[in-house]
Amino acid sequence: TGGDEPPVTTPRVPAREAAERELSKPAYHQDDPNWFMRALNKFWDWIGELFSAASDATPGGTVGLLVILLAVVAVAAALWWRLGTPRRSPTSAAPLFDDRPRSAAEHRAAADAHAAQGHWNQAVQERMRALVRSLEERALLDPRPGRTADEAATEAARPLPALADRLRAAARDFDDVAYGGRTATQETYERLSALDAEAERTTPSLAGAPR
Repeated sequence: TGGDEPPVTTPRVPAREAAERELSKPAYHQDDPNWFMRALNKFWDWIGELFSAASDATPGGTVGLLVILLAVVAVAAALWWRLGTPRRSPTSAAPLFDDRPRSAAEHRAAADAHAAQGHWNQAVQERMRALVRSLEERALLDPRPGRTADEAATEAARPLPALADRLRAAARDFDDVAYGGRTATQETYERLSALDAEAERTTPSLAGAPR
């Protein structure tokens, strides 16, 4: 009779393969998240696991971890407020002179006044301006608004080749003080003053003088 027939069975491996083929059809994956969302979900899962592990290892659990994080943020903010933004490396993009032209004698007088009060930063800047203005007044440099300290040193080295290295060093000192956030010293000022005085006494090379 029919009741004596064995039940119909499907082997396990072919059944699994058939199920996988069926589930791989596009109709079953229309609402699946795209690759970006899958990656984002994995990222947030990783963050959650990391946070959970950190809270388990921190005294006080999650609350203790939050207290530590807030303390770190507070310390970072205090350091930023105290130290300010990081200083940039010196640059010669800014012009050497301001808008109001002054003579070399006026710049020297201003430099001496700053030096007398121990304001070495201002003294160095004014002395460098006096040096360059003096070279312009002697027609060893063409007067040019917007000239930088590096440009002045490079151009002045042509009529004064013996002072070329010291002129470049003076330009670096000026840039370090004016734009690099560094502090000048009395030695820096005296070195620049000596260069200014020597440039006054040096006979220029006619081959390098501007025409």
